[in-house]
Amino acid sequence: MARLAYHPQSQLNASLTATKRWVPTLGIWGVGAGTAALFLLSVTPLVKRELLVKVPVLGSYYEDRTPASDKPF
Repeated sequence: MARLAYHPQSQLNASLTATKRWVPTLGIWGVGAGTAALFLLSVTPLVKRELLVKVPVLGSYYEDRTPASDKPF
């Protein structure tokens, strides 16, 4: 017959165990949400100018090469 042993677990230990279980999932969702937000906002001039142009490898792709005479404002 199997024995059942009761091992009391502290509240802090239970919280740490739950946190360790959720951190990878939340990290993946956070990276996905951040990537989606950056992709959707990449057409706005503020995001292009302040964030995307400063990325080392992709910066030249997002540079604005439109002549000043062709810009309406």
